[in-house]
Amino acid sequence: MEMISWKMSAPGKPIEKVISPLPAPGPGEVLLKVAGCGVCHTDLGFYYNGVRTKTPLPLTLGHEISGIVEAAGAGAEHWEKKAVIVPAVMPCGACDVCRRGKGNICPVQKMPGNDIPGGFASHIVVPAGSLCAVPVDDQYRPISTSGVTLAELSVLADAITTPYQSIVESGLTGEDTAIFVGVGGVGGFGAQIAHALGALVVAMDIDPDKLKAIAPYVDITFNALELPAKELKKAVSDFIKSRKKRPTEWKIFETSGTAAGQKTAFGLLTYGASLQVIGFTMDTVEIRLSNLMAFHAMARGNWGCVPEHYPAVLKLALAGSVRITPFVKTYPLGEINEVFELVHQRKTSLRPILIP
Repeated sequence: MEMISWKMSAPGKPIEKVISPLPAPGPGEVLLKVAGCGVCHTDLGFYYNGVRTKTPLPLTLGHEISGIVEAAGAGAEHWEKKAVIVPAVMPCGACDVCRRGKGNICPVQKMPGNDIPGGFASHIVVPAGSLCAVPVDDQYRPISTSGVTLAELSVLADAITTPYQSIVESGLTGEDTAIFVGVGGVGGFGAQIAHALGALVVAMDIDPDKLKAIAPYVDITFNALELPAKELKKAVSDFIKSRKKRPTEWKIFETSGTAAGQKTAFGLLTYGASLQVIGFTMDTVEIRLSNLMAFHAMARGNWGCVPEHYPAVLKLALAGSVRITPFVKTYPLGEINEVFELVHQRKTSLRPILIP
C-alpha cells in the first residue's frame, strides 16, 4: 500500500506531493490514517519565515492531527481501530521533567512536522504513549452534543490545548478577568475556555470580523485600533469595575503572535497581573521590563500542552462548551499551497483544516 504526503523542501518553495510506501509502526508506535490536520501559524513560520525545523528538510509539516489507528506495533495493540487526537507535543514520559508533570519541556519530545514527519499526509506514524482517545460511534463520528467531526477535532491538538494549559498555569478562577489579545484560532478558543470556567472574558483584536465572531462567547470586545493604549486600559478597567470583578490580578493572554499585540498585552499590566505569552513572532519588542516589578506582576511563556490535559479539553469540545465548527473550515489536502497563502495573506479568519 502507498501513502501520500506533502513535503516542504525549502522555505517559500511550493510544497510537493510525494507518494511513498505505507510505513509500518515500530514497537510502541501506531500507524494513523489522518482524518484532518489543522494549519497553524507555526507551520507558516517554518514555510514563510525560515524558522528552522529540528528535522532537516524536506519534511512533511502539520502538528494538529486527528485520525483512526490502522495498525499498531508491539505494546500498542490496544489502540488499533480507535479514533485519536495526536498531541502536538509528545514527551518521553520517563525523564525528570516528565515525572514532575512538565512534559512540554521534555528535551526529547516529539512534535509532528518538526521532530518527525507531520500530518499533511494520508498517514503518519507516531508514538502511542501520548494519544488521546476520542469516543466515536461505529461510523467514527464523535459522540458529542456539539456535532463536531473527528477532522474538526484535529485543532484540539494545539489551538485549543495550548491556551488551556496557559489558563491552568495562570491560576484563572471564576473570580478573575481573562483578557485575550488576538482572538484568531488560539485566542478565540482560549477565550471560550476561560468563559466556560466562569471568568469575565475580554477579547481584543484589530480585525472586526474576528471580534464579531467571538462576541457571542465573551463578555465584551475591543478593537485595539480604536483606542490609544492608556484609554484602552482604562476602558477595560471601567468595564471590570462595572461587573464588580476584582480590579487587580488580571489574567492577560497574548495570543496574536504579533509585535503590536505583545506591546498591547504588556501595556495592560496591572497590580498582581499575570501575562501569558502564547503567540509567537520573530519580531523583537521593546518594553519596560521594570513594569513587572512595579506592578508585582509576572510574565511567562507557554509551549504546547502536556498530554494529561487532553481528556479535559476534549470533554469541553464534545459538550459544546468550546465551539469548534463555527471557527474552522475544511479544505482538500491537495490545496495545501493555496491554503497556506490564504492564511499568510490573512484572507480568512477561520482556521483551515486539511482533509486527505
